[in-house]
Amino acid sequence: MKQDVIKIIKASKKNGWVMEPQAKMILRLYGLKTTHFYWVKHSRDLLKKAHDIGYPIVMKVVSKQIIHKTESDGVSIGITDDERLTKDFEKMISLPGFDGVIIEEMARGFEMIVGSKYNDQFGTVIMVGLGGTAVELYKDVAIRLAPIKKSEALRMVLSLKAAPLLQGYRGAEPIHLEALSNLIEQFSKMASGLSDTIASIDCNPVFCSAKHAVIADARFMF
Repeated sequence: MKQDVIKIIKASKKNGWVMEPQAKMILRLYGLKTTHFYWVKHSRDLLKKAHDIGYPIVMKVVSKQIIHKTESDGVSIGITDDERLTKDFEKMISLPGFDGVIIEEMARGFEMIVGSKYNDQFGTVIMVGLGGTAVELYKDVAIRLAPIKKSEALRMVLSLKAAPLLQGYRGAEPIHLEALSNLIEQFSKMASGLSDTIASIDCNPVFCSAKHAVIADARFMF
């Protein structure tokens, strides 16, 4: 396990989970692509970091007390100007355990989920499926034991009921299947390597377009 990852895990263990900024740092240390983001704790840094990224942007609360940010009004998407950014930031300050916000580029594409869970009998299990809220609604997922090679990752994706949508259904632009397969392969290696410490990992959504597969949100649970 990488030393920087060990430091993050030790610092986060008392919370029971790894907050999004540190989760994305772990992903990057394992070579996984995430959205470009900043962790902003003070209003004085807010506009500068937002301008560095460029509008439109997404803002999400960072708090040890808030795991499900959307349910706590801790997510603001499609921000296009300084006024709304400042206003939404001020609202999030009042949320329980406020420890700043993530501001990040507004990724676009087909929403997927890539996750893992450690099972005492089988070891690390990898799950791939439709992301966003669709994962709960349609339950269209594929499951394999880790680690997974790129060829098997591709088979997982193509086994989904939604596979035709990913391949350019009715003239739509197909997603970059190789980029997504690479991401799943690297994710499975990471999940296997962290299985002694991490109980589950959720990357949701993973935005997939014709050009990339990029992780927009992630959660590690002990």
